[in-house]
Amino acid sequence: MSTQPLAVDGADVPAGALVDLEDVRAGVDHVLAEHVVRLRVELAAVSSDAGRLADAVEAMLSGGKRLRAAFCWWSWRAHGGQPGTREAAAVLRVGAALELFQAAALFHDDVMDGSDTRRGKPAAHRAFAALHDELGLEGDAEHFGTSSAILLGDLALVASEQVFAAALAEAPLPRALRARGVFDLMRTEVTVGQYLDVLAQSQPWGVDPAADEERAREVIRAKSARYSVEHPLTLGAALADADDSELDAVRALGLPLGEAFQLRDDVLGVFGDPATTGKPAGDDLREGKRTVLATRAHRRALERGDTATAELLRTSLGERSLTDEQVAVLADAIRSTGAVEEVEQLIDELFGVALDRLTARSWRQPASDVLVRLAHAAVDRRA
Repeated sequence: MSTQPLAVDGADVPAGALVDLEDVRAGVDHVLAEHVVRLRVELAAVSSDAGRLADAVEAMLSGGKRLRAAFCWWSWRAHGGQPGTREAAAVLRVGAALELFQAAALFHDDVMDGSDTRRGKPAAHRAFAALHDELGLEGDAEHFGTSSAILLGDLALVASEQVFAAALAEAPLPRALRARGVFDLMRTEVTVGQYLDVLAQSQPWGVDPAADEERAREVIRAKSARYSVEHPLTLGAALADADDSELDAVRALGLPLGEAFQLRDDVLGVFGDPATTGKPAGDDLREGKRTVLATRAHRRALERGDTATAELLRTSLGERSLTDEQVAVLADAIRSTGAVEEVEQLIDELFGVALDRLTARSWRQPASDVLVRLAHAAVDRRA
């Protein structure tokens, strides 16, 4: 990613600080902190045993890049929104609602993937399983942890709805309805995307590489690409009263950018630095994620008659007991097929389409430039 400063209102701002521009991160974090305070009061009124739930929600909200909130804010700015207004405060609340929905998705996703860690710390279901043992509770610790994490996701989902509804409470009805439509569609698509992911993981693996990749692309679009980029951008535009044709244009650039974003995550899931990703190297391999990268590697191995590599990929992907050395062997096998280069090319193609469409829009400055840099920040990660 480029580290050249970006001139915004006469100031040089490093690309890594894009989310801090116009106090977007601070504003969103303030809304989230307010929610945690209210949540603690509400839970304490129910039971003194419920405080740990608020702790876990706060811990999940304390991480994250806030990219979704930033995409929403700067799309709103690009379509005429002005900071310092009542509408600006509402957009920040919508950004916080996106972060709360992200927290809900992560609590549930970690359970479905059987993930051990999240952002360098034990995943919620693992932490609550450990708490079960620490307190000497009866019954199965794993079941206790899984149940707790599901309920944590539900709490975050309820909060997301509360914060979003409050953000639109004073908005004109047509604007509120349009934004609500985007938000509701996003939540439905992510839920369906999660199911499609579970379904894809249950399909025969390695029998039909083309079908494997098509399923992987379908999961990317439904579960991540639209939710991570397209819908936040569309929400921002809707909150600025953009018309239907403009919303369609936003969607047309948001989807390929979101796909490129998720493909980058998939590469980092195998080859990324744990200090950056917050997960052990190769964790996606142990979890058996049937990504475009994995399906391309299997297809290329078959095409060149490398049956040993094809069989290694088919049988080892999703093997939880893989040692670090075995993970390294599997990652090297993927790299040897040339699949990494193919996925990098696909990332470049998708990003190029999105960038061309973005720069073709006559959006207001400095928002247009910031969105270009945010797009780079989302896709140009290498470690």
